[in-house]
Amino acid sequence: MISVSNVSMRYGSKILFDEVSVTFTPGRRYGLTGPNGAGKSTFMKVLTGEIDAQKGNVVRPRKLGVLRQDQFAFDNYRALDTVIMGNAPLWSALEERDRIYEKTDMTDEDGMRLGELEGIIGDEDGYTAEADAAVLLSGLDIPDDLHERKMGELQGGQKVRILLAQALFGKPQALLLDEPTNYLDLDSIHWLQDFLQSYDGTLIAISHDRHFLNSVTTHTADIDYQTIIVYTGGYDDMVMAKTQVRSTLEQQNAQRDKKIAQLNEFIARFAAGTRSSQVTSRRKEVERLQTSDLARSNIQRPFIKFDQIRPSGKHVLEFKSLTKFYSDVKVLDNFTANVLRGEKVCLMGRNGAGKTTVLKSLLANYPGLSDPEFTLDNGTVFWGHEAQVGYFPQDVGSTIEHGLTVSEWLHRFDPKASTEEIRGILGQMLFSGEEGQKPTKALSGGEAARLIFCKLILTKPNILILDEPTNHLDLESINALNVALQRFEGTVLLVTHDHDLIDEVATRLWIFKGDHEIEDYSGPYQEWKGKHA
Repeated sequence: MISVSNVSMRYGSKILFDEVSVTFTPGRRYGLTGPNGAGKSTFMKVLTGEIDAQKGNVVRPRKLGVLRQDQFAFDNYRALDTVIMGNAPLWSALEERDRIYEKTDMTDEDGMRLGELEGIIGDEDGYTAEADAAVLLSGLDIPDDLHERKMGELQGGQKVRILLAQALFGKPQALLLDEPTNYLDLDSIHWLQDFLQSYDGTLIAISHDRHFLNSVTTHTADIDYQTIIVYTGGYDDMVMAKTQVRSTLEQQNAQRDKKIAQLNEFIARFAAGTRSSQVTSRRKEVERLQTSDLARSNIQRPFIKFDQIRPSGKHVLEFKSLTKFYSDVKVLDNFTANVLRGEKVCLMGRNGAGKTTVLKSLLANYPGLSDPEFTLDNGTVFWGHEAQVGYFPQDVGSTIEHGLTVSEWLHRFDPKASTEEIRGILGQMLFSGEEGQKPTKALSGGEAARLIFCKLILTKPNILILDEPTNHLDLESINALNVALQRFEGTVLLVTHDHDLIDEVATRLWIFKGDHEIEDYSGPYQEWKGKHA
């Protein structure tokens, strides 16, 4: 159990949450939700003890599994050892036992201590620790040949998955996971969902993956209105229940504002007259209403709508024999396909299987969108009549030029667009007021992603090529993107590990199976899944 009593956190004048008291009970799995900037990661750090609350107390269980964010902290350790460190008492006992065995002359006291340590190791399942750690790593798609490698030799995505295995190791009484599905492919996400559904401790997870939250969580702790409200059910259940709560609170806000306006009007009319006692009374009432200001929702919803200047021809794209090597490793081997107008193709498969390589291959000779460091080893690509491509790269920050404001950068893609049109598009994507003058070099990952969407909305391409567009987006933005892609009348090529996007957007699948095999399936994901069950 994790218990929070009267916890408050604020930064300057911004209140994240105030006087929060909530209990997270064993056997329940909580999704911690709220828009970017609401304080989810801050609250998680308070729960783990990484930071102290400015006010209030937190009670934690003895064994806590935490997803660490520092990828470099374990660079000198084997992957297996890094996982085992998730059980701190076991790792401490193993290290002390090794130190004693390294002594040339052991004392009787050392012998007695070894007996105690062996007892701790036995109680903590230490004799099967490496085998248990290997099972977790394999489930998260870390190959056996990497288990003995040091963390410093591994890629960033591999490190994140090993740190996730560390959090899951050792049967912790509570699990605190901040964005556990980041860098995981769909197979690994499904494995993690199954693992967590059978977990019987207390789980608290932050995720921008709606399907993951709906599949795993039994309750939702939502940060909004400067507090945390716990709802029964997954994310969709919370949204339905919260709509009713929000409607009530916003009605109270509106009624309060209307009452203040009426009182101020009376004060202005009669302040210099003979009704001084009534004016004084109303001033006190205004002060009372203002000091009891009702908290307002911090939810912001972007509005995404993709239009086309003109449709493409019927035959959008044809490519033959795409082949690509990285050094001596072949990633693509004679991949051939064609795409028709209006198809929405989702590229699915394990990380490193070649999905991004296919997109880069298709854009290798496309003006303005090709990667200058990428060359196609073999194959031909033909874009159809009136094909106009809009591209959302995986590394969005690298495509945004510095030395400009957000508004100036966007305006470059349509110099004829009016200031009002640019401001309106930025407003749709939550760059309100002065945020349009923000320097591009100061953008966060989420802001950079939203700015790329502004570009796609402004330029109106009839083909969208999107490489993991949900990275850095909150749930509200992902839901808006989902709806926009479903309604888009053009063609889509989409790389994503978001289950709901695949399920609700895709009309065709390219499934990367390994060994250069790519299955081309015409139909939605649920249909394909049913045939492969």
